[in-house]
Amino acid sequence: MTLEYDLFGIEEGFWLSGSEHFLEHVETEALLAFPQAGEMHGVYDREQIAATATPSNRWRDLTMSNRQLLAIGDVAIISYKADVTRADGERYTALVSSGYGRRDAGWKLAFHQHSPV
Repeated sequence: MTLEYDLFGIEEGFWLSGSEHFLEHVETEALLAFPQAGEMHGVYDREQIAATATPSNRWRDLTMSNRQLLAIGDVAIISYKADVTRADGERYTALVSSGYGRRDAGWKLAFHQHSPV
């Protein structure tokens, strides 16, 4: 498997999987930057972030296009355009960036940001 395949696979899980995925793949703390009103912005611990992955707010029909990857040593940043459907059926499009650090247990998310299109 390639680094790009691995990271985009983890990333897809953040959209489509439940809290267990977050607990496994998020660093102890992560910086989130969601510009929408009422969304998370700041540094949160893994458990707080995982608690947001409830069945009522999961996504479906995810397409990630224009995938980009920059890897420098034990740090990797990915960016992509996400087209996805909210649990309530509303479509959502955003440019997304995520930063990962390599740990003994694998790649862990340390930064995640959305810019709605």
